[in-house]
Amino acid sequence: MATVELHFSALPEHVRTARLVAAAVARRAGVDEAVLDEVRLAVGEACTRAVGLHQSNGVDAPVRVALIEDEKMFSIEVGDEAPRSAPGDRVPGARDELEAEGEDEMGLAVISGLVDDVEVTAGESGGLIRMRWPTTPAPLVP
Repeated sequence: MATVELHFSALPEHVRTARLVAAAVARRAGVDEAVLDEVRLAVGEACTRAVGLHQSNGVDAPVRVALIEDEKMFSIEVGDEAPRSAPGDRVPGARDELEAEGEDEMGLAVISGLVDDVEVTAGESGGLIRMRWPTTPAPLVP
């Protein structure tokens, strides 16, 4: 199992680099060529979401991306360190928080539309989006 890890400052300009690296590693791992655009878009959406969460919560820690090549699966994990509060903790009328939550839900909907196997977890110490794609083994060369 091979893993490539990226850590980048929560700045929008770094999202493009994460997308390009993810597509290159996915190609090398054996993800079907027809799916690479979906990989790029999903990683871009997940990283943009993490950057936005870091910026809106004043988190200085880097966004984490792990690209994991397994025997039959390729996984990408995008992690953030933005704390999530319970729904009952909202201040009534806090429009900024509600708008950010709406954008967050839209990003997750886009990711779910692009990736069949996606898992989202979040808690007080941050969140993680795990996405998986099947791989095709490389042909054996005699």
